[in-house]
Amino acid sequence: MPQLNPNPWFTIMLLTWFTFSLLIQPKLLSFTSTNSPTDKTTTTKPTPWTWPWT
Repeated sequence: MPQLNPNPWFTIMLLTWFTFSLLIQPKLLSFTSTNSPTDKTTTTKPTPWTWPWT
């Protein structure tokens, strides 16, 4: 069964992972996110709900 021979496919897999790790990933990580998180330092307490039957 030829699909059990890992000789060409293992090399292709290694080259793909090295390409992703060394070339593509740094380019993707260098992008700045457009929706950067902000610190929420001020918190307001909600006002209690006034129920008409109490």
